[in-house]
Formats: sequence, C-alpha cells, structure tokens
Amino acid sequence: MTRVDPQIEAAAAQRLTADEERITGQARRRETLSLRAAWREFWRHPSPPMITIALAVAVLGRVLVGAGSAWELLVPATLLALFPLIEWVVHVAVLHWKPRRVGPITIDSHLAQEHRAHHADPRDLPLVFIPWRALLWLLPAFAVAGFAVAGLATDGPVLAVGSSWAWTFLVSAYAIMLGYEWTHYLVHSDYKPRSRWYRSVWRNHRLHHYKNEHYWFAVVTAGTADRVLGTYPEPSSVASSPTVKALHVAGRD
Repeated sequence: MTRVDPQIEAAAAQRLTADEERITGQARRRETLSLRAAWREFWRHPSPPMITIALAVAVLGRVLVGAGSAWELLVPATLLALFPLIEWVVHVAVLHWKPRRVGPITIDSHLAQEHRAHHADPRDLPLVFIPWRALLWLLPAFAVAGFAVAGLATDGPVLAVGSSWAWTFLVSAYAIMLGYEWTHYLVHSDYKPRSRWYRSVWRNHRLHHYKNEHYWFAVVTAGTADRVLGTYPEPSSVASSPTVKALHVAGRD
C-alpha cells in the first residue's frame, strides 16, 4: 500500500491521541462527560425523540394486534444477526457515496452530504445523528416495507397492517435504530469509555474518523463485518489518509 507524507501520518496520530486522551480523561485540562449528562444531551437532538415516537407507535400496534407466534422471535434475532452487515453496507454504499454526474444532473443524497460534513467535523454533535429530514421518509418507509412484505407473504391485502409479524419487525427495527443513534452519539461525545466492549467500538470508530476513512466502517460493533469484508486491518499497516476529513476530494481518493 502506498504510504503518504510522514507529516500526514504524524498529524493523524496526533489527532487520534489527543481525542483518546480527552475521552479517557488522561488530558487533565478537559473534563469528561458523565453518562447521565450524555443521556440528557442525547434527547436534545431531533432524531432520538422522532425514532422513539415511531417505536412507541409500533409497540402499541403490536399490542393491539394481539398474541402472535413464538416464531416471531426470529424477526429481532435475524435483524440483530444481520445488523453488522447492514450497517457496513449502508455506511459504504450510502453514506460514503461519491457524487456522480449523469449529464447535467449530480446524483448526491442528503444523507451522503451530511455524512461528508460529519467527517469534516466529527465533534459537531448535530451531524452525528440521522438527519431529521431523512427520518421523515425513512421511518414511514420501514412501515410500508414491513406491511407490504407481510401482505405478500400471507397473500393478504397489499398492506397487511393487521400482521403481528409486521409490527414485530417495526418494533425491532426502530429499537435497533435508536440503539445505533445512542451508540454513535456516545462515541463522539466526551463520555469516558469504561467497558471493554464500548472501548473497542469507540476506538474502532475513531480510527475511521482520524486514521483512514476507507476502513473500520462498523459503528455499533467492532471487528465483525469489517473482518469479514476486509476493512479491519492492523492500524499500523495502513497509511493515514489525507482525505479523512475531506471525503471525495478530487484527485485524492
């Protein structure tokens, strides 16, 4: 692999070390954030309340349709098992989308634009969350997809809103989405890592933001889909990227 200028290597190492020292509390001039304070800050942003409302509606819907089959437990189990792969694909294909021109039209989603801004300033907390404008269509899209699949599977109405399986899917999907938002926010906050699991997730995501944006795409997990798909290298074997904070700079990525 081609190595970049040593000054870039040094700058990347300095960024990562400084951030790690701040979060772990080793930098005495900065105070770390308590979990309670982090929790309060989390709810000041639009995304968590929006997802929570959708989750509450899904829970109510699931209760109202009545008892279902024990086999429905396969829905959350399957989503949790597939989530590392799902978040990897979304991160790579959607969030790291490189703008493309088709004639006079530039194909570039709002999600990709917001994610580039997130890379430019990982400390800007509003940019950590799923954009609320995207949730306006994303949350209903999950519902339509769930009810449509249930209708096809049961040969029932086009949108099977009475399907317990569909409501179980929505409860599971929205809960996972909320968990993703909380973990991603916490990693970018000043909360001090304590558990071994959280520290590994925290370190993994910081490598993505401060070392090289072409690796370590997992956010909620570390070393899962990245290992399988070849994006979990030994950090010392990878050159620090000059575009880690400027994704898709012309001629440099």
